[in-house]
Amino acid sequence: MSTPFLEVKNLTKVYSSGLIRKRANVALDHFSMSLSADTPKIVAIAGESGSGKTTLARLILGFLTPTSGQSLFRGKDIWGMAREEWLDYRKNVQAIYQDPYEVYNPFYRVDHVLNMVLGTFRLTQDRDERRRMMEEALEVVGLRSAEVLGKYPHQLSGGQRQRVMVARAFMLRPRLIVADEPVSMIDASLRGMVLDIMMRLKEEQGISFLYITHDLSTAYQISDEIYILYRGSIAERGDIDRVINNPQHPYTQTLLASIPVPDPDIKWAEHLNLPTTQELIATTQGACKFYDRCVYATDEACMNGEPELREFEDNHHVACHLRRGELGMVAGEGLALSPSATQ
Repeated sequence: MSTPFLEVKNLTKVYSSGLIRKRANVALDHFSMSLSADTPKIVAIAGESGSGKTTLARLILGFLTPTSGQSLFRGKDIWGMAREEWLDYRKNVQAIYQDPYEVYNPFYRVDHVLNMVLGTFRLTQDRDERRRMMEEALEVVGLRSAEVLGKYPHQLSGGQRQRVMVARAFMLRPRLIVADEPVSMIDASLRGMVLDIMMRLKEEQGISFLYITHDLSTAYQISDEIYILYRGSIAERGDIDRVINNPQHPYTQTLLASIPVPDPDIKWAEHLNLPTTQELIATTQGACKFYDRCVYATDEACMNGEPELREFEDNHHVACHLRRGELGMVAGEGLALSPSATQ
């Protein structure tokens, strides 16, 4: 069995606040995953705001240092790498960001972001070769060089700016692209185009993606596997079809129930009384993190520490106390919350 080209082990990030009475906010809690060098895939990291998705992305990209745990690239911790090893890691693990405008310097033409990649990673010094490489990368993402090169960022649409960022990442032929909400700030008509580009890069170029999203609909369309995060911990993970079509964790069921249904007779609740973050932390210490929001929770089962992530079926794992042995849910088996159920 080959060594994973990227392996994350018990990655944890804790933020502290307060000068006198220190408070700890666990943004990511013992997260583990691995990506094989043999099979490219799109792995979705999904969850609500504050679940730890972007923290995970920044830790993998090396923008944050973990409180504990490791990020291993070809078996070596990225924080113990020498300069040349780090440069190789940055070449193989690239990023696409959420805001397709904020990542650009408005004083430079679009060519600048592409030339920076070529210069930083010393891909070529020849001017004609640089031009050829930029044009090839733009063509892969469906852009013509005449449409974008020589222009300033404000002269391009949001979809064009985002595709230029995909082209910038593609120029390095990375093994992994971390895409943090890459379609959330562009027009709906262009989202499908960007998602299709990601799927083609996986199939044709062998590039894996870590797709950070709150949108389970797009995750289901393009992903091979999914990790559902809640308050920094994995609630459920596995094959995308198994998790979406047969959700076993109450939180996953709730997320799926929040997807709008095109039926005027099915209404959402007008008022949702959810506990604050401070209340959640205070009332769930020593218990399942989802205890205060779970419709199936019982004091007997769910106050007995945080649940372990256990296998429900092949490539489908769930962290829930309401599971006995290796069979289905004891409480709520076969149930999926609907919008009307929250009324």
